[in-house]
Amino acid sequence: MHSLLQDLRYSLRQLIKSPGFALTALISLALGIGASTAVFSVIYAGLLHPYPYRAADRIVPLKIVDKRGESTGVNPTGPQIQALQQVPIVESVLTTGYHAMNLKGPEFPESVSVTSVSGNLFSDLGVPPLLGRGILPSDALEGRDAQNVAVLSYNFWQEHFFANPDVLGRALQLDHQNYQIVGVAAPRFKWGDDVYLPLQMTQDPEETFIVWLRLKPGVTYAAASAALQPVVEQFARDMPKRFPEYFKVHIESLNAWAFRRIGGTLYLMLSAVMLLLAIGCGNVSILLLARGTARQHELAVRAAVGAARGRIVRQLLTESLLLATAGAALGILTSYGILAGIHLLLPPYALPREAVIRINLPVLFFSVGVALATGMLFGLWPALQLSRTQVGEIMKSNTRRMTGSTRARRTHSLLIAGQIALTLLLLSAAGSAMKTFVAMLHRPLGYDPDHVMALQIPLRDNSYNTWTTRAAYFEQLRAKVAETSGVTTAAISIFSNPPRSGWDGRFEILGKPAGEPQSVYVLLVSPEYFAALHIPLLQGRVWTAAENHNAAPVAMINRTFANRFFSNDDALKQSLKVKLVEASQILSAPKFEDSWLPIVGVVDDFLNDGLSNPIQPAIFVPYTLKLPPGVQMLVRTAAPPLTLLHSVQAQLVGLNPDQQIRGGTEELARWISNGPEWQREHLAAWIFGIFAWLALTLAAVGLYSVVSYTVAQRTSEFGIRVALGARRRDLLRIVFASTLTSVGAGIIAGVALSVAISTILAKWAEGSVRDPVILLVGVLLLGLVAGIACGIPARHASDVDPMTALRCE
Repeated sequence: MHSLLQDLRYSLRQLIKSPGFALTALISLALGIGASTAVFSVIYAGLLHPYPYRAADRIVPLKIVDKRGESTGVNPTGPQIQALQQVPIVESVLTTGYHAMNLKGPEFPESVSVTSVSGNLFSDLGVPPLLGRGILPSDALEGRDAQNVAVLSYNFWQEHFFANPDVLGRALQLDHQNYQIVGVAAPRFKWGDDVYLPLQMTQDPEETFIVWLRLKPGVTYAAASAALQPVVEQFARDMPKRFPEYFKVHIESLNAWAFRRIGGTLYLMLSAVMLLLAIGCGNVSILLLARGTARQHELAVRAAVGAARGRIVRQLLTESLLLATAGAALGILTSYGILAGIHLLLPPYALPREAVIRINLPVLFFSVGVALATGMLFGLWPALQLSRTQVGEIMKSNTRRMTGSTRARRTHSLLIAGQIALTLLLLSAAGSAMKTFVAMLHRPLGYDPDHVMALQIPLRDNSYNTWTTRAAYFEQLRAKVAETSGVTTAAISIFSNPPRSGWDGRFEILGKPAGEPQSVYVLLVSPEYFAALHIPLLQGRVWTAAENHNAAPVAMINRTFANRFFSNDDALKQSLKVKLVEASQILSAPKFEDSWLPIVGVVDDFLNDGLSNPIQPAIFVPYTLKLPPGVQMLVRTAAPPLTLLHSVQAQLVGLNPDQQIRGGTEELARWISNGPEWQREHLAAWIFGIFAWLALTLAAVGLYSVVSYTVAQRTSEFGIRVALGARRRDLLRIVFASTLTSVGAGIIAGVALSVAISTILAKWAEGSVRDPVILLVGVLLLGLVAGIACGIPARHASDVDPMTALRCE
């Protein structure tokens, strides 16, 4: 024990005597361990295991994919749900319905997001409520009205009842009706937003529900898709207008949407941090090797005066373990800081709301183990080298001359080349991510999102159930908002909020061969829509308010549509027939599906398929042709839009005391920056940029350390050269030439790696690391940093005093 304490004290003194070496090694290990642990923790908690539900891998949404590869959910009726329950591969069906209800507020009615759930949902998901009970099958028996009971979500309970544990049994008034609170859901139970009510299943063939299926154990997604295909085909025969003509049932995991949205970016980040961990460990290896080589004479002296080889090995092992342990401890602290930073950069709603992101201990132990193994292996290298060399030979040699210098220099060169290659790969990836993000920022939108906010205005259940009353009410809402002081334009847009907007529809052109109907984006808007977004009119006119009120069969198209389908014809002389997939609770104008719509105008293009995809052909029709149980309104204002939200709410309540605005009102500019594409590229640009600069710094420090140690070991040689007439530039050339091979080999390997993996990266990223400009900039930047890292010790070598150097013999 006494000798161990001696080793620890000596090791600590050695590190204190070399603060630059110790600090560089600690930072290298901390960054590698912290970054890799934090990123994998996000992947594990957000993508691999985000849900607290029982057997979450067997809970799947029911979806179909059309010929274009577009995926949509299947919303069956009550009788169809009963048919799904009879399918052999299905264990149970979880049924829900979403709607907005009013909660009386101090000034305006508050919109509450209510989720009606089947009686088996809480028990099947297997997450016990925090308080009370969940919704039970007895709360909505077939043939009887559902009980007026409610389960609060955890957040709703905290915000509206201040986490009062005595909430059970109290009344909650929604839409002027009292519901008894019987439970509070657990914090991670987020199947809905605010309140859960019993779902009353009906046999109405027009009422549809949202379903998830719990598959039986051992059933694969492919087998489930095949088993459900004939069942859904029967649904399509029963309701042909609600299904595309050709489709395939596509069963996928509950979390597949998160993989599509951000999974590729997170896996690229994981690759980047593993590279950073490798670079950090390589840096420590280079530092330990260089320092150990410089200590060969010291170790030889200790061996000559009687120190056993085992004693020397134990001393070196203690030093390297002390350094690696301190680096690992700092890495653990760093991982929490990096995880907090990633939390800030993660896009809103990029991951499931149920996910709780915390440090993943197995990954942390793995990263710490790699760091400890690196420290042990390369810390013991001097002792291994000493065993291959006669102590007497070292004692007779110059104290600053490297023993086994050729082998040591070869090892250093390989490590430096590997660092340079990995750093260039990270620089290329960062350059590609930044170029893609900058291109997205500067891509013309085609519309003006500034000073425009989007309002979501739902209707109460069982209100305005006829086309005439609903169309008149929506126009009254729009007129009231337009009257608000400070509002310049108010327009209605149904599912038509750019930069990703419109319904997926099909169309035919009058007078052209019928053939197979072609797909197009259909935007249901009021005539004020184009003025609200400052979209220029290129030809013809916009339909009038009277035509909109009467659901006149007219249409407008965008420039892409006109160029693609009417390149040699006058678009204003053409007519279209549009077909949309129907949905429940959407009221259609009479004979809309059978009417030919004359084209009355052509507007300029604007982004309608996201920030990255090409602009798609689009058709604009009066929104009164299809009326859902709610409406979206785009409001352009003279002042900052959200400052007028209170006044707009007052106008709506003046028209209808029960009319609320759904929460989450945003400006369109904010809508864009919160979108998944913008946030994904923003995250990639930031993360790759930070990791690339860290890797560049580590590589520069590693290169500087090796060159500095090399120069120190060759001090006497340089002194002799100067004494014999060598000039300053000759010494500089010698120092630079010693690292040119390793740096050049690393750059060549880095370029080759970037080109080789570009095909893999293309699956997950928009940019390309094969871009010659990005590669050239990366090579130049890396070359500049390498030159500086070599130049500083080279200058010290050129300033050596011959007499001082010769005294070192």
